[in-house]
Amino acid sequence: MAMKITSQMVKELRDKTNAGMMDCKKALQENDADMEKAVDFLRQKGLAVAAKRADRSTSEGIVETYIHAGGKLGVMVEVGCETDFVAKTDDFITFAKDMAMHIAAASPVAMSREDVPADILQREKDIFTQQAIDSGKPANIAEKIVEGKLNKYYSEICLIEQKFIKDPDVTIQDKLNELIAKMGENISIKRYSRMQIGQ
Repeated sequence: MAMKITSQMVKELRDKTNAGMMDCKKALQENDADMEKAVDFLRQKGLAVAAKRADRSTSEGIVETYIHAGGKLGVMVEVGCETDFVAKTDDFITFAKDMAMHIAAASPVAMSREDVPADILQREKDIFTQQAIDSGKPANIAEKIVEGKLNKYYSEICLIEQKFIKDPDVTIQDKLNELIAKMGENISIKRYSRMQIGQ
């Protein structure tokens, strides 16, 4: 017996995922009205759309700024998309604003793992390795511990892997995938600059 999908449930799923009305309804129908499963279903769909669009050029877009604490902290971020039409939509502009604010608050060191400076990475790796050795763990286990700690470190310093400050259940990559799925265009965070007085 399939559960009845109410408009309240559709609304709740929309609020959680920003996906379109019909997509939310379909996700609930396909997952027997299980909210968690429907969220995962939509995320996967977002991932699929994002993967399909990944190689498309993002030569349009906007530069958004965020100034905080009486002018003591400022962020500039460039978010790219495929068309000027998408660049002017509220969803796109809101995303860019959110990214500028997130960068101000979360202070990422790099955009992604590939961009983490080698010397910073090596320093952390050495610290984690020493800690594992000091705790007397055998080499094979120490290696796994170091790997786990490095992954956690990446998720804290890489913008794309950070938890979104407004919704810690999702990462910045999740937010990006959601927007790509909704807009049907490739969207990328191209670069950012974070400036703080005295730093």
